Amino acid sequence: MSWVFLGLAILLEVTGTSFMKASQGLSKILPAVLMFGCYAGSLSFLSFALKQIDLGIAYAIWAGLGTAIVAVIGTAFFGETMNLLKAVSLVLIIAGVVGLNIAK
Repeated sequence: MSWVFLGLAILLEVTGTSFMKASQGLSKILPAVLMFGCYAGSLSFLSFALKQIDLGIAYAIWAGLGTAIVAVIGTAFFGETMNLLKAVSLVLIIAGVVGLNIAK
């Protein structure tokens, strides 16, 4: 169940970050409120996941996959650019998360 909690934590963190962008510097109230709600949920689910998953592993997965997914969302939905260096960097983030999981 801890892995499900971690997955939900990542999903909420990514959603919250997307709402952060949509809030336009907290000037739009609904996206801002949704952002705070998503972050509260994300941290709650992350804490539930930490009951059975090592801190370093859980945080690396949460932060690394969250970063990679947000970068893809930025490109797909917010018109941000993707170039070779960004793509390679995203692959390296994912490789680092996989490496940490293998090394446990």
